[in-house]
Amino acid sequence: MLKKLSVLMAGILCVASMSIAHADPAPLRVGATPTAVPFNFLDPKTNTLRGAMIDVAEAVGKEAGYKTDIAPIPFASLVPSLQTNKIDLISSAFAKTAQRAQVVDFTQIVLEYGEGLIVPADDKIDYKNLAELKGKTVGVQIGTLYVDPLKATPGVKEVRMYETMSDLMRDVSLHRLDAAIGDGPVIAYQVRAQGGSGVRYVDSYKPSLPTNIALAVRKGDDARRAQLDAAITKLKADGTISAILKKWNVSH
Repeated sequence: MLKKLSVLMAGILCVASMSIAHADPAPLRVGATPTAVPFNFLDPKTNTLRGAMIDVAEAVGKEAGYKTDIAPIPFASLVPSLQTNKIDLISSAFAKTAQRAQVVDFTQIVLEYGEGLIVPADDKIDYKNLAELKGKTVGVQIGTLYVDPLKATPGVKEVRMYETMSDLMRDVSLHRLDAAIGDGPVIAYQVRAQGGSGVRYVDSYKPSLPTNIALAVRKGDDARRAQLDAAITKLKADGTISAILKKWNVSH
């Protein structure tokens, strides 16, 4: 009887071990800002996040063997949410910089682009660089890479800080701002695809502040970063990432 019981228990333990070994990994919790069209935004029709970096996160997560659980998080809360284990990954218009690399670990670069400039629609000047904004009041989004270079530009009258791109566009259209600087693809999409009223995207402007977008994991999460890097490499090679960026009209 004891022998039979031992065999039975051994079988149960074996099955349990196999179940654990083959259990699906916990979902990959992804944070993305809901206000950066076309990278990530909240679709009011479905109340879900959509955009290029949402599609990238889902594709990379799937290739790495994860189901993704994506949550809208304000830009300023992305890093704190990662550090406090509320999310596992940032997939947003979140640039890879030396300063940020001190507090998070980045994957390889997914996308590169430069800044864009918008002005009121009745301003017809063909601005080409930041230096030509001398005497202007210029808006910029809090936490972006453009804040310090804009503040350091000689002759700029005032730099005003904003939470969202929609607030920037509103104040440009109302002539509360003479101009605004932001992520080129984001501004271009909102003005051209969404018909930004009262503002003009300055096509003559030449970007000088390159932005490299990558995914970010917690500092020291080397195993996950390696998984995601391998997935990104494969999705670049097979054209998946290029197709996603093309779908959302994002140059790269």
